[in-house]
Amino acid sequence: MSDTQSFTWRDRLIDCLARILICLALILPYRARVPMMGWLMRRVVGPVIGARARVINNLAHIWPDMPAFETRQIATAVLDNTGRILIENYSTSALLARAEAWEPKGPGLTALAEAQATGRPVLLITGHFGNYEAARAALTVRGYSIGGLYRPMNNGYFNRHYVRTMESFGGPVFPRGPKGLRGFVRHLKQGRQGVLLIDQYFATGALLDYLGKPAPTSTSAAEIALKYDAALIPFYATRLKNGLDFEVALEAPVAHSDAITMTQALNDSLSAKVRDNPAQWFWLHRRWKPERQARHFEQSES
Repeated sequence: MSDTQSFTWRDRLIDCLARILICLALILPYRARVPMMGWLMRRVVGPVIGARARVINNLAHIWPDMPAFETRQIATAVLDNTGRILIENYSTSALLARAEAWEPKGPGLTALAEAQATGRPVLLITGHFGNYEAARAALTVRGYSIGGLYRPMNNGYFNRHYVRTMESFGGPVFPRGPKGLRGFVRHLKQGRQGVLLIDQYFATGALLDYLGKPAPTSTSAAEIALKYDAALIPFYATRLKNGLDFEVALEAPVAHSDAITMTQALNDSLSAKVRDNPAQWFWLHRRWKPERQARHFEQSES
């Protein structure tokens, strides 16, 4: 169990309500359940739990001069995307079936195929953009075994069944921590692929630029790539206008140099995606936490 996980009565209640909602949604045809969950998140759940306000605050932190109407439009789209992602990731068979038609593209695809042919490990790097599980699904149905290293959710009850949904998309998943990292590395050393998300706040990480603001960022992906000679490939699934399908793209591998330079290149890659499609990034994250950063540096200087 993660030290950050909680198993209170409130967590159980939230998990029960989420399970009921997910089960009811799964009764509907895929084409109906996905937009329905998007509507519920943007119109009901998001505003009630304060998610909309957090999105707007984060947007103001990065783009303070953005017109209010544009901020509201993005916030609405972010919540819609969040609801869609949730039910897509519980619709394993339907999502994998649709993934058959999502032909991955980009220079990283050739690098991925070459690495698999030679038994070289690959780290596929992304963020909470579009739906990264859709990108993983598109590669899984094409014969890749993609493991994952994930940060356990705070709600321990919800985390238990959400982990099962991640495992259903192909390779095994491992929780962050020494034991999980060992399992993840074993998976890579077998010449397989692993996915890491780099856009969550990491208190002890390097303070690197993300969307023009300093953001504590884990350098573990670059460190693993350097230690085990793994190809480091940014990859993304961008939601298309029909709301159900994705464009899956693998960018050119990040050249091996040092962990800081490589991680900044990954941040720059994701930043470019978010600037092009801000509504598809998970602005609900407390990615920057400027007040906590200030306290951290005050303590380090004292």
